[in-house]
Amino acid sequence: FCGVHFMAETAKILSPDKTVLIPDQRAGCSLADSITAEDLAAWRDDHPDAVVVSYVNTTAAVKALTDICCTSSNAVEVVESIAADRDVLFCPDQFLGAHVRRMTGRKNLHIWAGECHVHAGINGDELAAQARSHPDAELYVHPECGCATSALYLAGEGAFPAERVKILSTGGMLEAAKASHAKQVLVATEVGMLYQLRKAAPGTDFQAVNDRASCRYMKMITPAALLRCLIEGADEVDVDPATARAARASVQRMIEIGQPGGGE
Repeated sequence: FCGVHFMAETAKILSPDKTVLIPDQRAGCSLADSITAEDLAAWRDDHPDAVVVSYVNTTAAVKALTDICCTSSNAVEVVESIAADRDVLFCPDQFLGAHVRRMTGRKNLHIWAGECHVHAGINGDELAAQARSHPDAELYVHPECGCATSALYLAGEGAFPAERVKILSTGGMLEAAKASHAKQVLVATEVGMLYQLRKAAPGTDFQAVNDRASCRYMKMITPAALLRCLIEGADEVDVDPATARAARASVQRMIEIGQPGGGE
């Protein structure tokens, strides 16, 4: 599985009879590491009647304690499916949680203070400076970014046209790129996304808001590591069957609400 560890775990959860290998076992995720199963269990104890919604960027053990999983493309839809009088515990990404609260207006949404180190590093000052330097560009911002609030503020203040500011999952960015007529797009997410966007819309100039926004964990998954993994059959990802069953239920509930879009 050419992805970081929580992704390979999720593949094993959904296909328990398959052998799942990962090219490099060290390929973790700062966001998934920001909450443990013990953390979530204690939080649930403080809010015993709440519904737990976890982003897919979590470990299998956290998913096993989760009521419904979500992706960045369907997080709003998942939270809206929950009765308005129920408290919701949203984890682990505080910026995606803030986006969901903003979109739903939900006051009883409690948000865990986790973050992706890459997206958190794309700050509002950088975004504002890039927007001023490229006044005719569109702006794609991943909801894991702390600068998503800054992007909406710029639009609200008229510093950047609101119709050109788009808060999108990675899958949403690809769809928007294919449909866009913009000559230039500023992109606030991990820089590896630029390759896919440029391939999807070769006539558009895609530029990173922060060209240092690179995930060291994703970059551990290399062709050489994949070849070694396939030759040696090493680094198998395994999930305890009981944990996998509980985690699979939370993913299945998400799918029942609505098929998640492509990307995170």
